[in-house]
Amino acid sequence: MTLSGKTLFITGASRGIGLAIGVRAARDGANVAIAAKTAEPHPKLPGTIYTAAEAIEAAGGKALPMVVDIRHEDQIWLAVQKTVETFGGIDILINNASAISLTGTLQTPLKKYDLMHQINTRGTFATSQACIPFLAKAPNPHILNISPPLSMEPKWFKNHVAYTMAKYGMSMCVLGMSPELAPKGIAVNALWPRTTIATAAVEMLGGDAMMHASRKPEIMADAAYAILNKPSREVTGRFFIDEEVLRAEGVSDFEAYAMVPGAKLIPDYFLE
Repeated sequence: MTLSGKTLFITGASRGIGLAIGVRAARDGANVAIAAKTAEPHPKLPGTIYTAAEAIEAAGGKALPMVVDIRHEDQIWLAVQKTVETFGGIDILINNASAISLTGTLQTPLKKYDLMHQINTRGTFATSQACIPFLAKAPNPHILNISPPLSMEPKWFKNHVAYTMAKYGMSMCVLGMSPELAPKGIAVNALWPRTTIATAAVEMLGGDAMMHASRKPEIMADAAYAILNKPSREVTGRFFIDEEVLRAEGVSDFEAYAMVPGAKLIPDYFLE
């Protein structure tokens, strides 16, 4: 298993899960295109595209930091073209960028509704659309969406219907694109965590208490790494859970991934 020489295009890679996936690939000597909005330090959010690039290069990879707002397709297309010009192609797309607001119908301003749908659903669709022609030329191409398994149970909708629709939109891309792109040999899968992951979004939602009851982003990175090394023509249309992926790879001890070893972990949203 190796991603040596592979080129990954990762949205939202300046921090959290996206960055962790990039760093894990960089340990093999991969090229990582960092497509994210944060170019200047943010008072409430850690990291920029440039600190992410430093982390990727320190891990042994090559980084291409680019300011990209995936709500704008012209920015996506320019970033994809620059990635191809720099590294010669694209082997893997990670649709990681996401916006969250766990609010009910009356508590969700339409500006927030639009933001979630533009980034989560539309951004995933638009970035996939831009990358597919280049992925089709790669020997083992993968699209991996950081999104949950689909379920029509009302309990996943009733408290935050706008967010669920936007996040499920990413998963519906997996449902539709996996058979559509199968003739091209492009795998399209989803990955979701068993527990909450210690990211800036989780800290914003639940503070230190929620962070301490979460796992590190590295568990998602290790699971993504295992998926991305699988034959793209054989493994597609799947909704993977990080812990299940790693158990299948022989991992049985998950304490190293806990923010606080021994702490009671919080199950993530959308999973029983």
